Amino acid sequence: MVTIDAQVHAYERNHPGRPWAAVLHGPPEVTGDDMVAAMDAVGVDGALLVSAFTMYRYDASYAISVRKAHPGRFAVIKPVDPGDPAVVDTIADWAATDGAVAIRIMMRGDVSTDAADPGLNGVLAAAARHALPVNLLCWGRLEQVGTLAARNPDTRLVIDHLGLQQPFEPPAPAAAFAELPKLLALAKHDNIVVKITGACTLSHQPFPYDDLWDPLGRIFDGFGLDRCLWGTDWTRGVELLSYQQGVEAFRVTDRLSDSDRAVLMGGTLQRVYDWAPSKA
Repeated sequence: MVTIDAQVHAYERNHPGRPWAAVLHGPPEVTGDDMVAAMDAVGVDGALLVSAFTMYRYDASYAISVRKAHPGRFAVIKPVDPGDPAVVDTIADWAATDGAVAIRIMMRGDVSTDAADPGLNGVLAAAARHALPVNLLCWGRLEQVGTLAARNPDTRLVIDHLGLQQPFEPPAPAAAFAELPKLLALAKHDNIVVKITGACTLSHQPFPYDDLWDPLGRIFDGFGLDRCLWGTDWTRGVELLSYQQGVEAFRVTDRLSDSDRAVLMGGTLQRVYDWAPSKA
């Protein structure tokens, strides 16, 4: 089966040529070469490289450079600012960029909580025109996502990290899945997909994280595996688990059949993002 990680990050050390806006939890540097080496070590064929918002904000130049160096291993996703008057043009330019497969909205800070916000809806409409899915970092805003999905039925919305706030360091939240009913309520919207990214950081047990499978099973049942995408959210979880553990937990569990794994760990992603890796 083809194994594709639905979210990884890569970044340089902070330097004047490409200064960081803030510090992301993780190693001081994870270059594209480092990420490829980590993937090769555990048999991950490709990944969606999400430009690191914490460090680079809306500048995806480093992610683009990594993709150019490893065109068969990465597709790229860029955060956009729904408050930017030129965001529609930004999306059009991004859609024409080699390796670009989606955009991302960080639904926090000054991003409107109003589902009728013209900036948010303008982004979703523009993404649909260019056949780009929209990844949403949206913990605490799942009800808003439901309204946005209903208002923009032609836009594919991809909920980051199960729609749940995840830790940057131990311990896992005491009630990690408290908001799960709000996520499950979104399954009625056919245009919503859920990224099962970073799930292992929510476990209160050691590898292989057996306490995850009941809540994850509810998501799989609610949305169907054809609307779920596995991934690690590497490098955010380095203090909670290794990259290998984030991959292998989904390979060794008896809660997934081989055909389930093939769908969850690559099949759905290829369909949603219209992309597949190639090592050639």
